[in-house]
Amino acid sequence: MTARILVVDDIPANVKLLEARLIAEYFDVLTADNGRDALDICDRTQVDVILLDIMMPDMDGFEVCERLKANPRTAHIPVVMVTALDQPSDRVRGLKAGADDFLTKPVNDLQLISRVKSLVRLKTLSDELRIRADTAQSIGIDDPLRLSDGRLEETAQVLLVDSRGSSQERIIKTLKPIASVTAMSDPQAAVFDAAENAYDLVIVNGNLDDYDPLRLCSQLRSLERTRIIPILLITELGDEQMIVRALDLGVNDYIVRPLDPNELVARTLTQIRRKRFNDRLRHSVTQTIELAVTDGLTGLHNRRYLDSHLKMLFTRAQARGKPLSVCITDIDRFKQVNDTYGHDAGDEVLKEFAMRIRSTVRGADLACRYGGEEFVVVMPDTSPDVAAHVAERLRAIIESKPFQLKGTDMALEITASMGIATASRGVDTPEQLLKKADLALYQAKRDGRNRVVAAAA
Repeated sequence: MTARILVVDDIPANVKLLEARLIAEYFDVLTADNGRDALDICDRTQVDVILLDIMMPDMDGFEVCERLKANPRTAHIPVVMVTALDQPSDRVRGLKAGADDFLTKPVNDLQLISRVKSLVRLKTLSDELRIRADTAQSIGIDDPLRLSDGRLEETAQVLLVDSRGSSQERIIKTLKPIASVTAMSDPQAAVFDAAENAYDLVIVNGNLDDYDPLRLCSQLRSLERTRIIPILLITELGDEQMIVRALDLGVNDYIVRPLDPNELVARTLTQIRRKRFNDRLRHSVTQTIELAVTDGLTGLHNRRYLDSHLKMLFTRAQARGKPLSVCITDIDRFKQVNDTYGHDAGDEVLKEFAMRIRSTVRGADLACRYGGEEFVVVMPDTSPDVAAHVAERLRAIIESKPFQLKGTDMALEITASMGIATASRGVDTPEQLLKKADLALYQAKRDGRNRVVAAAA
């Protein structure tokens, strides 16, 4: 795993030491001896993790971290504060400034490399989501990179796995102002509970009776439903082997006993906010995908989706020797609707037309807006007779009830012409199948509209 690490320290010997350790693990290393240079490097260069000294002249590490997190371009970069300070109050202040972790000088090599690798993995995931979410913003979706201002929009849901009732009570009391905590003593039951419920964080206490806490962490990371839930491990001071193994397994953060309540709250908030940020990115990516294949006016799939999905359905039908039918429908005299009542009325007709298509087609059928006032229904495993019956039912539903224009007393009589075709010998491509249905549609229009015509075999 390679990544670019920025080391920030005003003491050259410290910089050289960290630089040598990181280069030995094949990381690309940048250095800065003051906060302002560090901010400038991050603003103009891709940085994956920052190792930041606290005690620096002019601008200390706390201020540098706060500025990084306040800038949308750099807020996602993980920050590890490397310091001689080891008081809980210093850690809490750093966490509130946005730091992801602390390493105490002299830095333990194993913890340094494990922590950096863990944060690089997390940032890689976040970067992929951010790149995809940028597309969403470019097409008008709300800015997915807007970070919260420190408030949680709703109460966080935290799962605590802890064998001892006394420590459960202390942790629940500590986190009560920021989260609703569900405490469980049985690790296996906790795995099932985490998979079934929407948790923002799982806290695993390393004091589990007769059960390896890292086994639990591994199970949570291996299940599809729980692999994106952050995990905070509570461990003993000096248990470096457990910390290193936990980070390698994908545990997001750890805190050592005796627990400082303020530090526990700060680390919990950090993980919850990061999860909700990544959740927003995932939602934005999902929206982008949906918009790419959905017609914005009618909510049906668009022609792009039809072109790709019809190929798959056609190939599958050929391989299985099953029939595949297509119906192309066109709203009769739709131009007159637009010319007489305006395009807003035309849009209302299109939306209502799409709703009536949805009410007619079966679950396995694919309904798409082909363009303008043309719609396509693809019917897998459907013979010509059944396809004709489905199309006739749709035609009747369109004709049977006038289209009410929203906000008016006006109702329009609308009809539709339809052409159907079924894949058969001589139809070798999806395009040929659509062409046959399109020719049948033109025949329906020539014959007087408001009718279903099947393509000749």
